Amino acid sequence: MALLSPNSPPPAATQKSPLAILRQLEWRVRHAVENILSGEYRSAFRGRGMEFDQVVKYEFGDDVRDIDWNVTARLGEPYRKKFVEEREVTLLLVFEDSPSLHFGSGAQSKREALLELAGLVMLLGAVNRDRVGFVHVSPAGPLVREPVRGRGQIMHAAATLLARPAPAPTDAPPEMPWRFLARAAPKHSVLLWLGDFPPRIAPEGWAVLQRRYQTMGFRVDDPWERALPAGESFAAYDPAAGRLVTLDGSAAERAAHAAWVREREVAWNALFPDALARLVVGTEENRLDALVRFFHARMRAGARR
Repeated sequence: MALLSPNSPPPAATQKSPLAILRQLEWRVRHAVENILSGEYRSAFRGRGMEFDQVVKYEFGDDVRDIDWNVTARLGEPYRKKFVEEREVTLLLVFEDSPSLHFGSGAQSKREALLELAGLVMLLGAVNRDRVGFVHVSPAGPLVREPVRGRGQIMHAAATLLARPAPAPTDAPPEMPWRFLARAAPKHSVLLWLGDFPPRIAPEGWAVLQRRYQTMGFRVDDPWERALPAGESFAAYDPAAGRLVTLDGSAAERAAHAAWVREREVAWNALFPDALARLVVGTEENRLDALVRFFHARMRAGARR
C-alpha cells in the first residue's frame, strides 16, 4: 500500500526556480567529478568497450583479459581483441512521475528527492561532456527531450524536467511508452529509469530495452516506507483506494506493510538483477554522496572482472 502524507508541503510560489536549484547543485557536482570521482563516472558506464573491432598483437601492458586464445594458439604468439570505445556516453533518463511520489513524512517528498537525483545525474553528464536527454512519463502523457550535448543545453533540459507539474494525488499511474523508448536513444546508450517502483510484474517491453541499452534503476524511499513509525497513528491518502485512511500501528497493519515491502523488493530485484545496476536512496540521505558510492562500487566491481 503506497500512502500520501497529508502533511506533504504543496509547491509554493516562493520556491527557487529550477535553474537556481541546478546552479546550486552544479558546483557540488564539479567538485565531486574533479576531486572524488575523477574518471570513475565515465568508466562505470562505458566499461571496457562496446563493439569488437579486430585482433592485434598483444603488447606489454595490454589487458590480459582481452587475449584471444584461439588466435594465439593458431599463430604461436599472443594476440588480443581490440574494441572500439564509444567517444561519448548517451544517457537517457526515464522519469516515471506517479502520484505515489507525493509521499513525504519529513521535510521533503519522494518526488522532490527523486527530481534532485535526476538533476544531479544530468549535471554529471554535462560535466563529463556526454549526451543527455529525458522522457518525463506522467498521467498526462510523456514529454521527450532528445539527448543533447553541452552544459547550456543540458542545463536547460534539466530545468525543464524539474519544472514539470506534479500529477494530482487522484491521478491514475502513468503508462510507460515502451515502444517509443525502444528507439529513443542509440543502441548501447545508458537508460536510467527513475520511479517509485511499486510491486508489479516486469512489463514485456522492459526485456526489449534491456537488450538494447545498459539499464539502471534509481529509487527514493521515505523512512516510513521502510518501517512504520512506532506507537503512532496517522492519516494518509491511499491513491490506490482513492480515500483517506488512518493507520493505528496494529499488528495486522504492520504485517501488511512488511508483506508489501517484501513484494516490492522482489519486483525491484527482478527488474534489475544486477545489484550494481540499482540504487535506492532515502529522502533523508545526501543524494550526491549516494551517487558517488554507486559509481565507486561499479568501478571496484569492474576492476575485479
